[in-house]
Amino acid sequence: MDSKNKPTADYEKKTQQWLEEVSSSAKRDYNFDTVSGSSVEPLYYPEDSDDEYLEKLGFPGQYPYTRGIHANMYRGKLWTMRQFSGFGTPKETNARYHYLLKQGQTGLSVAFDMPTLMGYDTDHEFSRGEVGKCGVNVQSLSDMQSLFNGIDLGVVSVSQTINGPAIILLAYYVAAAEEQGVDRIDLRGTLQNDILKEFIAQKEWIFPPKPSMRIITDIIEFCTSELPQFNTISISGYHIREAGSTAAQELAFTLLDGFCYVEHAIERGIDVDEFSPRLSFFFNSHLDFFEEVAKYRAARRIWSRHMKEKYSAKSERSWKLRFHTQTAGATLTAQQPEINIARTAFQALAAVMGGTQSLHTNSMDETLALPSEKAAEIALRTQQLIAYETGIANVTDPLGGSWYVESLTDQLEEEAEAYFQKVDEMGGVIAAIEDGFFQREIARSAFEYEKKINDKSRIVVGVNDFIKEDEEIEIPILKIGKEAEEDQNAKLKALRNTRDPQSVKLALDNVRKVASSEQNLMPPLIKAAHAGATLGEIVIEMKKVFGEWNETPAF
Repeated sequence: MDSKNKPTADYEKKTQQWLEEVSSSAKRDYNFDTVSGSSVEPLYYPEDSDDEYLEKLGFPGQYPYTRGIHANMYRGKLWTMRQFSGFGTPKETNARYHYLLKQGQTGLSVAFDMPTLMGYDTDHEFSRGEVGKCGVNVQSLSDMQSLFNGIDLGVVSVSQTINGPAIILLAYYVAAAEEQGVDRIDLRGTLQNDILKEFIAQKEWIFPPKPSMRIITDIIEFCTSELPQFNTISISGYHIREAGSTAAQELAFTLLDGFCYVEHAIERGIDVDEFSPRLSFFFNSHLDFFEEVAKYRAARRIWSRHMKEKYSAKSERSWKLRFHTQTAGATLTAQQPEINIARTAFQALAAVMGGTQSLHTNSMDETLALPSEKAAEIALRTQQLIAYETGIANVTDPLGGSWYVESLTDQLEEEAEAYFQKVDEMGGVIAAIEDGFFQREIARSAFEYEKKINDKSRIVVGVNDFIKEDEEIEIPILKIGKEAEEDQNAKLKALRNTRDPQSVKLALDNVRKVASSEQNLMPPLIKAAHAGATLGEIVIEMKKVFGEWNETPAF
């Protein structure tokens, strides 16, 4: 662009800072030219600008991080390629993990089954018929050890999608690492641990909202001092969007949850710059390509401004919103499932163009069953194709400066801020949850979206148009039989027959005692894990103190 106005001194300074950081940053050994051989700059930006550009966009790696949290972005390091995986027994899932790692996957994401998510052992009546069906079953330290058998927890980053019993599963994970001889400071990964979105959208909670916030604050406090490389919460908009929210609602409600966790940790007396760099986010990548890119850019800008101005964070690491993305499961269709490969590719592309740090691509068969091995491989290959063949990773924020994308970014930011004000007037996130506000907003949006599909004002290929009559599904389906439940019940029985009952009793009594106090729950839970206490047994003791909760109906 030809310079028409003299750049401001601040703009020249920021430009120089970015250029210096890029030149000194690590760069992948890769050819970043176009396929035709033309050279490509790492970033495209105006030669002259004003304070508004720096305030709203700036440069990658600089506040407000609209254009990315790293100066060099994917030229320096590609996003982490994860596949969400877990089914049946820990032994079966462990075999899948070894397969995915051999295929080039760079991180593991654990999907747990419903009994684990709800805190029940496999011999509980509510577990019957559900063990291993929608994820892996883990009910003890022994299971956690089997899950990661032959996988060095000091090397591989592990993300765990667990919320209600997250503190217990984290205790098992820490104990398993200790059994491997791995130091706590070497553990890397993420605990989803976002109980607020459970109350808002996914509905898998165990304890009431207020004690749940105490539990999460205990985790933040423990990890801040003991697991400095571990992301304590993956604040999740994904499930909010899957429940039917709009992009603006996903953005606003997710950030509101994040601010709520920040406020509770600050109230505990933890320095904001000590814990907030270890908070990460988890967003959905939905169908509207440009809206999704704008959503990620707006999220970074909003988070950085609030952390700096409202919560007085001084460290730039606290201002940077880091996020994982998963393509939208709710958009996958059982009809013509092969088309889901293309849907997933478009959604993955939006996540990368929006600057994600980690990505999971859904498999084409996930509406029918847990992903088959072949479908999971295709999903991973989709990410590798984007990374190495499209040229998308060669340029940071390639849509930055687009009138359309910048307008969408501003619009989403304005809608999010309006929600912030409304929730603040209601008394905050917990009060809004107890009132059913979030639930009503999402239900209304989901209803409106379905109306558009029904009246064909929005087309879903293969569902309400371009339908294939008399279709027969011919792709292989992964089926989980009753063997997983039988195996886990046998393992549970063996554990109870071989452990020291007195040690277990003392450990469980101590969990209940600490839950009744203001002490941190993590240390006694780790001891209970080593003693052989099961997930269900620990949950029972915690329920004696914290109780249970039923939400107010939204309608």
